[in-house]
Amino acid sequence: MSRDSGRQADAVSRRKYLLTSAAVGAAGLAGCSGNSDDGSDGSSGGSENEEGNTMESGSSAPATVTAEGSSTVYPISNKGSSYWNSNSPASDGEYWGANDESSVAGWDQIETDMNIADYFASLYGFEPSGERSNPPFATRVALSHSGTGCEAVRDGLVDIGNSSGPITAELDISEEERDENYVDHVVGRDGQPVFVSQAIYDAGVEQLTGEQIRGIYQGDITNWSEVGGPDQEIYVVGRAEGSGTDTSFRLNMLGDADAPMDVDTRLGQNQQVQQVLQDNDNAIGYMALAFSGSGIQAIAIDFEGTVYRPDPDAENTIFDSEYPLNRDLHMYTRINEETPDGTDMREAAFLNMFLTEFGQKTFVEDVNYITLPTSDIEAEREKLPDQA
Repeated sequence: MSRDSGRQADAVSRRKYLLTSAAVGAAGLAGCSGNSDDGSDGSSGGSENEEGNTMESGSSAPATVTAEGSSTVYPISNKGSSYWNSNSPASDGEYWGANDESSVAGWDQIETDMNIADYFASLYGFEPSGERSNPPFATRVALSHSGTGCEAVRDGLVDIGNSSGPITAELDISEEERDENYVDHVVGRDGQPVFVSQAIYDAGVEQLTGEQIRGIYQGDITNWSEVGGPDQEIYVVGRAEGSGTDTSFRLNMLGDADAPMDVDTRLGQNQQVQQVLQDNDNAIGYMALAFSGSGIQAIAIDFEGTVYRPDPDAENTIFDSEYPLNRDLHMYTRINEETPDGTDMREAAFLNMFLTEFGQKTFVEDVNYITLPTSDIEAEREKLPDQA
């Protein structure tokens, strides 16, 4: 093994834990991922008009909103971008519609016959196009990991940095520096599970203590027989350094974002961890809730006598805010001379879509993450500039 140099309070809603959701996190939600339209570094490359809306260089059209970062936040952000760019009309119940057959929770709180991007953009002063696939401005989401996303928004390469770990840890900055330079938009939560290969689960390892997991990840426990499993070496899978999932795991499980770990492999994205656990019969790994799938099992974890289970009907579950690995999912924007409040009107219009009951249902719950309680949604909306 090689030596390498992690909880939010407040109530969160529970949802059914689906073990067939892996495909949601894949790039199959594509059609809107990538970098900027001009093929450069991903920045919008525009200037602001009198209303504070960033414009494309040499154009009167609002600039594309660009985002990059966490593979954990990607299913939320990319699905939202896909819906935005589709600008589907209200008659399309599958995506947005107001008809009686629509199953979109929260629709009855949005009374409009406008297309989806037209509606949310118009709240911030943008002119609706009224045309499918022609939103008032486009959005693009690139997939990397949290550290890269935080660096990209810091450096002005993108408008939004997606991160599943706090930017303080990702950029090694103080909370004061964070508050002076960034706005933290929380769009959902993840009850980060620990998974084992199906064969290990079937052999009896359905539950571990927090201390046992720490022992495994710090090299003190190396064989499954030491924790009630088969006489088989443990294949320890970690996320890449700079990944928000890795940062959160170290903070919440090991007590320090820089805590040393002893792992067999590090992987850059949740999808890769999922695949390795499916391909090996002796592995353990941690990843986002949305990436559960066949061939792996989330285990129950005993933290100091309280057992948290991957079952929404249990007394204590990984969906509870008290679960020690529970974490916020962030979309960071940058405070600068052009946007002293940290969020311009384009960014606000896009972010506001996620901070509605419709958005929480469609982009958070439906990709198997934990929705924000109403009080938190209201608090997040207060971070946005006033609507037009």
